[in-house]
Amino acid sequence: MVDMDTIRIWSHGRLRSAPAPGSRTAPAALARRTGRRSFVCLLLLALLGAATAASASAPAGTSSAVSVSPGTRAAEAAARWGDRRLDEAAFLTTHNAFTNYDDSRWSSVNQAESVRAQLDNGVRGLSLDTHWYERSTWLCVISFGSDCYPSDVYLCHGDCKTFAGATYALPRQSFQGTMQTVVDFLASHPQEVVTVFLEDYVGADQLGQSLGRVRGLPELLFRPDDWGVRQNGWPKVADLVTAGKRLLIFSDRSDREHLGVMYDKSWTLSNYWSLGDMGNDLACVTRWPDVPLDRQEPGFRRLFTMSHHRNVPTVLTAALDNGAKLRSRIAEQCRTATGGRSPNYVSVDFHRLSDGSGHTPASIVAELNGSP
Repeated sequence: MVDMDTIRIWSHGRLRSAPAPGSRTAPAALARRTGRRSFVCLLLLALLGAATAASASAPAGTSSAVSVSPGTRAAEAAARWGDRRLDEAAFLTTHNAFTNYDDSRWSSVNQAESVRAQLDNGVRGLSLDTHWYERSTWLCVISFGSDCYPSDVYLCHGDCKTFAGATYALPRQSFQGTMQTVVDFLASHPQEVVTVFLEDYVGADQLGQSLGRVRGLPELLFRPDDWGVRQNGWPKVADLVTAGKRLLIFSDRSDREHLGVMYDKSWTLSNYWSLGDMGNDLACVTRWPDVPLDRQEPGFRRLFTMSHHRNVPTVLTAALDNGAKLRSRIAEQCRTATGGRSPNYVSVDFHRLSDGSGHTPASIVAELNGSP
């Protein structure tokens, strides 16, 4: 964009060099010089007007990229995802994605980078803990104004008022704000699909109000009943991308499917989340005794979420667990336990760390997506 002050300064400086009255410069030459200056100024003003008009015509928060036709979008989706159904695709997932060093001042974290950076670096599944925080005048006063937040749904790792840095962190991370980050990422990456897993401690009405304030979310939200998933199975990922339904949300609470938030126990299989304190509990056992990992249902196959992290995360233990151990556990324990299935979601701590074996969580997920 052209700056008007620059134009004024340039014009002022150039006009000062014009011949003074009575000089010997020929009138024709003077006219030509003045005409050239006028033409340049008019050209710059025209460019400024065009840029301003283009900016004004674009909705706030949107890209000025040229829209893509449905046929082109479908072709790009098929090239990106092939014929894989959702239950045949694998996605890198981050455990407690919100506890990181960038989004807030946590003293103990599961990830080293912000939620947006995780998405930018290939993460496509996020686990979040939702809690209700009731505004506290006392916390506002003793924090000298740094903890004056309204009542809302926030991301906490336990009670939202107990231990700053451990069960919650400042600045407080609202669920709405984090979901807006996800939606904004999807808006700028039209071929990607993101899944959010909620460890949910709020009421359905509270969650619904928070989701209702996320701009652009309803258009992206995938609702399985609209696609007849129980009767027809999961759709192709390319079809989800073409239809624009690229955001899936699961919760461990069953009373919010009317919001488009799926009850995970109805739609997924999941192993018990912990590798233990020493990282040697490698057996793939079910998280829910009444939903075995090898469960079979006519016409429908649940998504398999595989957790692979310890009770207490550290950079060192994540590096030890995230390479060859993860790859071997998928092949030797979890495929056997599930009747030959690969995980759809591979959930880890410190997703960018590995053991130096040449295998990382991202490369292992890519390998799974390359398997028949």
